[in-house]
Amino acid sequence: MSAGTEASGRSRARRATMSLITLAGGVSLAVVPAATVSISARLFTGPEQGAIAVAVMVATFAGQLAFSYVVESRLASIGTERRVVFPRWLGALAILAGLVVAVVPPNAVLLCVALPLLVAGLEVGRGVSVAERLDRRELVASVAVGAGALVGVLAGFFEQQWALIPIVLGIAAATLARLLPVPHRASRPEGRALGWVMADTAITGAVYPLLNAMILAWLGPAEAVLFTSIATVSGLLAIPLNFLRLRLLKAPSTLDVVVSATAVVGAVVVLLILDVLGVFGFVFGEAWTSSDSLLPLLLACAWRAASLLTTLPFAALRRSGRVALVTVLRAAVSVLTFLLAAAGLATQSLAAVFAGLLVAELVSAVVYEAARRRSVHDLAVRPERPEARG
Repeated sequence: MSAGTEASGRSRARRATMSLITLAGGVSLAVVPAATVSISARLFTGPEQGAIAVAVMVATFAGQLAFSYVVESRLASIGTERRVVFPRWLGALAILAGLVVAVVPPNAVLLCVALPLLVAGLEVGRGVSVAERLDRRELVASVAVGAGALVGVLAGFFEQQWALIPIVLGIAAATLARLLPVPHRASRPEGRALGWVMADTAITGAVYPLLNAMILAWLGPAEAVLFTSIATVSGLLAIPLNFLRLRLLKAPSTLDVVVSATAVVGAVVVLLILDVLGVFGFVFGEAWTSSDSLLPLLLACAWRAASLLTTLPFAALRRSGRVALVTVLRAAVSVLTFLLAAAGLATQSLAAVFAGLLVAELVSAVVYEAARRRSVHDLAVRPERPEARG
């Protein structure tokens, strides 16, 4: 084996190792909603817990909007260098929100207001680190968030009034790490790409907080908390999928596809083992144990895992500049997703709701793949200028 081949092998091994570490660090992002729900179950009343469960979904939506504005719109601007940085204004708002929650005694309304800022900071900060391969600082940030969430959840078990403080301070520390200077400047997003990406996120992201608000209104706070809990737990599978999407938006990578798919399978196995061992019932309390959660969890995991089938053609379409086409397709799929999930809700069964989400995801995979193949065929027959695509 030549020295060059050996060096190339070591380089690929290092890249794979750092990808796995950064991917694993995404757990810290997923545990924040779960830790918040867990702590709230010990500090607040039932109606307040229901409101916080909906606020967690709203915060996730706000994080998606911020992410699409700061990160995804630039990655979809194919006429630029597609570089991203963590905006200081967003970091400052996230840190301020965390400090206010830490100083003021536990207050459900304040927490609902602060959550969108905290989650937006986490989503954008992690997205920038993954897209720009800032693996070392992301490792530090992930440890800070994970440690804060762990201490907060343990304090919540003992019904300590200060249980929210560790998690918000962990978020603040992670935000500071992600705000460290970088040697590049953010690319200016193309106006057309920015508009389509923001519209895409607004349409698709609004489905889940709206759905959970309907669950709160029709089935009560306990079911709303359970829906958020199951969606949050199964959201661990979204970590490798989001990681994969970011990497594929930047450039195609078979290595990242293999790493992410393996992580999805491993995560499903881990989640099922944890549920059988009663860990989730211990973490989320009565909301988890008072209902049959196994079937909804299985369907939720299948729904998340099916996203792997949509991620590949979606990223390929976005990377080629087909932002308008992607937005139209995702809007149509979002309507279908809401209708199928609402039909499941009409049966007053969370399992039926997650089944509706799964069916919608499988349909969207077929739609995106058909659109990708049509796009490839059109380019082969009639090549387009990048600025003419959409």
